[in-house]
Amino acid sequence: MTIASTDNWLQVAAAAQATLSPEIVEALARARADEHPDSHLISILHLVQGRFGFLSADRLDAVAQLLGMPTAAVTGVATFYHFFRLLPLGKYRISVCLGTACYVKGASEIADRLRQELGVDFGETSGDGLFTLEGARCLGTCGLAPVVMVGDEVHAKMTPDQIPAMLESYRRKP
Repeated sequence: MTIASTDNWLQVAAAAQATLSPEIVEALARARADEHPDSHLISILHLVQGRFGFLSADRLDAVAQLLGMPTAAVTGVATFYHFFRLLPLGKYRISVCLGTACYVKGASEIADRLRQELGVDFGETSGDGLFTLEGARCLGTCGLAPVVMVGDEVHAKMTPDQIPAMLESYRRKP
């Protein structure tokens, strides 16, 4: 695959390289040397997300420029696969178990209270950048249902009324 040449290619390439880490730029150079550089896209996106935590628009564009692909194609791949994040995670990831045992014991009401308190929906991060709310199919703690996990900490037998105090305890942490 040949990268199209433009009058400002050196400036475009330099800006794209400055957006990414040297390791990622090297991986992109190796990918470009392959007969099918686009076949490396998913692994490159994993590298970018692993390094920066999420795939920002400027990083997606940088990957596209350095692979010689349309930005729309790179963004299409990043938005298609659920394991890629386009927004930064909060300091604390809150997972609400929505498995059968938790659901039967009120997980949906707990999720509703978290949405209300944080002002976000699943997959979103609170405005203060502290909390990212996620749903989980099962956390494997059915005997403690309903369960909310914050990071690696399990909060068992939760009720909606316990949510404000739980959130406040994390807000007070340094």
